[in-house]
Amino acid sequence: MLQIHKVNTYYGKSHVLFDISLEIGRGEIVALLGRNGVGKTTTLRTIMGLTPPVSGSIQYKGMEMAGKKPHQIALAGIGFVPDERWIFPNLTLHQNLIMGIKPGQYGKEVREGWTIDQCYEYFPLLKVRQSSKGGHLSGGEMQILAIARTLMGNPELILVDEPTEGLAPLIVEVVGKVIREINSSGTTVLLVEQKLPFVMGLVERIYIMSKGIIQWEGTPEVLRGKDEIRKKYLEV
Repeated sequence: MLQIHKVNTYYGKSHVLFDISLEIGRGEIVALLGRNGVGKTTTLRTIMGLTPPVSGSIQYKGMEMAGKKPHQIALAGIGFVPDERWIFPNLTLHQNLIMGIKPGQYGKEVREGWTIDQCYEYFPLLKVRQSSKGGHLSGGEMQILAIARTLMGNPELILVDEPTEGLAPLIVEVVGKVIREINSSGTTVLLVEQKLPFVMGLVERIYIMSKGIIQWEGTPEVLRGKDEIRKKYLEV
């Protein structure tokens, strides 16, 4: 579904991503792991066109995305849940969900994919809080809302950046369940994370990044036996 080949990205004159290559198949949950500041978020921003690559190829369903604007990439079927969450604090939770609807999705007798009612069915916590202002939600509620709002655009591939950051362990479990349910509904997931235990029972494949370079690729089962890899690139 997504093939990234030898992508290089800069912030000004600073070279941040070095010949990044990775691949995600339809229906997978794939994690991109690494310590802070190694280029994980930049990788997602590059895919979305927010920090365009200087060179390399980003193929989504056979279409070249490198060079396209973020709204074109979103309309092609890629959703992005940033680590900042970008919740509108003065809008209600329900209104925040409406903001995720892409142009042209309503106004039809039949609308395929995610609806607000479906989001409330999948995420009952949101239904309970639907009248609350975005600025009054807890960190966990904001994270689930950010994911649900992105789903309102009906992406086939969703990029999720650090979904467990700052959350209590119990809420981390809820977020993991949400990601599984999203995937079981047919959405492919690329997940950026730092917490290794969170991803080990969740994803099918793992990429590990350090200093803007993909250093390792494999399955959770193989990584469990790679103490030197975990210590070198993941442990603080």
